[in-house]
Amino acid sequence: MIVALDHIAIAVPDLEKSIKRFMDDFGLTFKGQEDVVAAKTSTAFFPLPETSIELVHPLNDEGPIKGYLEKKGPGLHHLCFRSDNIEEDVARLKEKGYQFLSDAPTLGAHNSKVIFIHPKSCDGVLIELNQPMGEH
Repeated sequence: MIVALDHIAIAVPDLEKSIKRFMDDFGLTFKGQEDVVAAKTSTAFFPLPETSIELVHPLNDEGPIKGYLEKKGPGLHHLCFRSDNIEEDVARLKEKGYQFLSDAPTLGAHNSKVIFIHPKSCDGVLIELNQPMGEH
């Protein structure tokens, strides 16, 4: 039986720069680094409690997910970080030079405010910020 999402792996060209991004820019807790000699890989860990898997599919056979599937095929689409003050986080990240796909958060699933960071700001990974409407 599957009991939890253990981790999501992201291939990065500069491990130290990426560690700094997840610690300093996203405020995650760095829990160490390990070289896995057998896999010829250096790894870094940022545990996060309570997560879920979201499957995304084009609604009415249209929209950005349809374009994504046509261009890249199925696979990892994005990571989503929950925020307790999305406007503040967007302002802080814009100040650090992050590019967003829209000017401001919009309404997303679960009645949340959402905004996406452009993949070129995060080693090619699309990052979503999400704030449930009942928070803050």
